[in-house]
Amino acid sequence: MSSMAMEMMGMRMQGMTMEGMDMDMLNDVIEACSACEQACVVCSDSMMGESMAACAARCMDCADMCNTMMRAMLRPNGFDMNSMMSMLEACVAMCRSCAAECTRHADMSQTCEMCSTSCMMCADACEVMLGSMKDMAAMK
Repeated sequence: MSSMAMEMMGMRMQGMTMEGMDMDMLNDVIEACSACEQACVVCSDSMMGESMAACAARCMDCADMCNTMMRAMLRPNGFDMNSMMSMLEACVAMCRSCAAECTRHADMSQTCEMCSTSCMMCADACEVMLGSMKDMAAMK
């Protein structure tokens, strides 16, 4: 995400329930979700052409989940900590599932290898954010 978008997010978050959120961490999740969504769309398209229906479907589901997670992170109005943590957990699960499926085909497909890597990076970024949010929730 551009620095201008992050600056705008920072201005919007003043006085909101997301105040105190690590903006760099938030940016990492948004960028990881965006990259993962793109990799999953490309991989899904590639796998459809090779009749790998299970992999294509998993990638499409993961792309949708990452897009939803990214968009939720970009909308701090009405932010609910518990809902956001549940969404992060779901995103982690979907990314790990997609990564596992793509890893099965990584030796045959560079697209699957790249998708698996992107999914793992997204899952890791979401887990870091989730840990931070759990810490914030415990302090309240």
